[in-house]
Amino acid sequence: MKTKPLILITNDDGIDAMGIKALRCSLKKIARTVVFAPMSEKSGASHSFSLRKPLEVVWRNKTTVAVDGTPTDCVMLAIRGLLKERPDLVVSGINHGPNLGDDVTYSGTVAGATEGTLLGIPSIAVSCTSWNGCNFKAAAHYARLVAATALKQGLPRNTLLNVNVPSLPVAKIKGVKITKLGKRIYRDVIVEQKHPDGRQYFMIDGADPDWERQPKTDFEAIEQNYVSITPFHLDWTNHRALANLKKWERLF
Repeated sequence: MKTKPLILITNDDGIDAMGIKALRCSLKKIARTVVFAPMSEKSGASHSFSLRKPLEVVWRNKTTVAVDGTPTDCVMLAIRGLLKERPDLVVSGINHGPNLGDDVTYSGTVAGATEGTLLGIPSIAVSCTSWNGCNFKAAAHYARLVAATALKQGLPRNTLLNVNVPSLPVAKIKGVKITKLGKRIYRDVIVEQKHPDGRQYFMIDGADPDWERQPKTDFEAIEQNYVSITPFHLDWTNHRALANLKKWERLF
């Protein structure tokens, strides 16, 4: 009898978050699962990792591990040292909120999948696009479908998938669209405040962000009640700019 594939699951909302529990329950239908996730919420951690910092690791059971670190720490620890078997797939999520457009640069959820990709394992990041009252049932359903397809079809080298699922009942989701990354419009402001003792400090605040109305983007797909799947490539080189910038070599 053929052994089921092994999926490594992580997130940035913490090991006890509803999203990761829904994800694992769904993925167990197609694979063996192991969870390495942060002990506490690490939203906005991006791809940070704990260089030269001791990391506490708590084995809750043989397949569930809490790490006092970031999503990147979790994936790195699992794959580079603590797992006896190399995973066939890394799935990060389900994030409590969207990871669309420029948001992905800040996302710990996307970073978990990025680290899996850097380590040579097909990887997927999954998010539910509501900040309040996420429908994790729908997100878990599509996470399982995408994971099953990735296990069967594989992914291009150095490529991960960023999946965003509308917070709707499965029956109300229109389908799936392969999209490009959209552009966020941020409205952040810096708010100056003072402690009672007179010390100055600052907070980043502001109105909810918007997005540029462009076709075939992840934002458009979600607005139209489709699941968005955006492929990311780890080669950040702007190949179009190389030729134009080549002449700079003569300026130095």
